[in-house]
Amino acid sequence: MLAISDVHQDNGADWYEEGEGRKLSFHLLLVTYGKCVYWVNEEKAILEKGDLLLIPGHIAYYGKSIPTLVHTKYVINFRKTASECALPILQLREPLRVRLGCFEVVQERLRAILTQYKERPSYFELMAQSLLVEALIYINQERDRGTIPSEKHRRVDSMKQYISTHYRERVTKEELGDVINTTPNYAATLFKTVTGQTISEYVHNQRMKTAIYMLTESQLMISEIADYLGYNDVSYFYRIFKRSTGRSPSDFLHERSSTE
Repeated sequence: MLAISDVHQDNGADWYEEGEGRKLSFHLLLVTYGKCVYWVNEEKAILEKGDLLLIPGHIAYYGKSIPTLVHTKYVINFRKTASECALPILQLREPLRVRLGCFEVVQERLRAILTQYKERPSYFELMAQSLLVEALIYINQERDRGTIPSEKHRRVDSMKQYISTHYRERVTKEELGDVINTTPNYAATLFKTVTGQTISEYVHNQRMKTAIYMLTESQLMISEIADYLGYNDVSYFYRIFKRSTGRSPSDFLHERSSTE
């Protein structure tokens, strides 16, 4: 089992943190915007969006902002409550630094953990532990497959960029194949291998991020938001939203009404 001792999100350009080694504890961070710098084992590492760092507890470290640069990241400090753990990355004696292909998948789990600790619903600690284990499994699976070559990252980033401007439409593997000048099947396989998501799953997740923003910040009704995001069937939009967020669109609408 894992026990979370701290979870937070760092923002801004004036940040400093250091940690002393502690047995069976871990410092996990995922940079979601900008750049920051860490010193671990007397080695300097400049981290940027998509970079993950997992520091075993016996290793001291410190990190700080890069002058004039803003960065954001999720940070989770946790420990193993037993010496036995099936995940190989929790047996490492050295820090793990990797640029995640499954960045969005892990980011969503860490965001959900932070939400659990902020809102503290029933069984939030158990839910947060489960989400952390799930995130660590994704990280471990990617590590097992080996380092993702920079060329594959570049190609997938090109496909993500295309999706970011067309996610309200139907995005096909044929279109993404054209984007990276390859066959549709290879584009789909590459996208799944690197991100851990199918093209369809990724598109739906991008739509759901916009949906949450519109539900909380706009005056549009659910049917209007669904139509804007390319869902002609509102009931289908409800199902996708609930599957993605664990909540109903109506929940966000009620929260919006209660604050007006």
